[in-house]
Amino acid sequence: MAVGFIGELMGTATLILFGDGVVANVLLAKNKGQNSGWIVITAGWAFAVLCGVLVAVAAGAPGHLNPAVTLAFATATGDWSNVVPFIAAQFIGAFIGAILVWLAHLMHWGETEDQGLKLAVFCTGPAIRNYGANLVTEIIGGFALLFVVAAIGSKGVATPGYLAPFIVGMVVWGIGVSLGGPTGYAINPARDLGPRIAHAVLPIAGKGGSDWGYSWVPVVGPVIGGIVALMLAKATGMM
Repeated sequence: MAVGFIGELMGTATLILFGDGVVANVLLAKNKGQNSGWIVITAGWAFAVLCGVLVAVAAGAPGHLNPAVTLAFATATGDWSNVVPFIAAQFIGAFIGAILVWLAHLMHWGETEDQGLKLAVFCTGPAIRNYGANLVTEIIGGFALLFVVAAIGSKGVATPGYLAPFIVGMVVWGIGVSLGGPTGYAINPARDLGPRIAHAVLPIAGKGGSDWGYSWVPVVGPVIGGIVALMLAKATGMM
């Protein structure tokens, strides 16, 4: 088992527990946070990233929590040794985190009539469905995440290691409030596909379909954007 596998798994599970958890709190019927809005969701995801990275790093992992990050760094550095175990850990962790969210809100699924809201707890969907435009949005979101991450780690910025998770959380918050409207800003294939699979297999009361027709967009888009971002960062001397 590669060093960092358990950390990536635990960190991604934490990411989803807090991230999908805030969506559940806002969307599911009779929750005390119901209808608290987009700012609550985007803030919750920022905190989710912070908590997930802290757990992963504490457990000896780099805290990628995201196949797009793992693939982008492998492409930019040429080191592919941890790609398979890290991505496997991220998807497993995302699936486990989604199960925990389902259990934490167990009494609220049956109270929620809208099947789309139940699905939205687990994965993203577009505000206006146009696969080409949706893909572009996710590419831009993935690019923004990795390009700013490269800046955070650059010699010019020289961010102290203990501050990096906090700043990355703020970057994710910024992406949410600035770019999240069109697609719900997956910017992470594991964050979207792992819980989508959980939605498909869990006995969620009154659920509908898992929207597999859209599922490729939040997987492909962030990977393309992330790789382009780090290759550009490398070419311009940011890393």
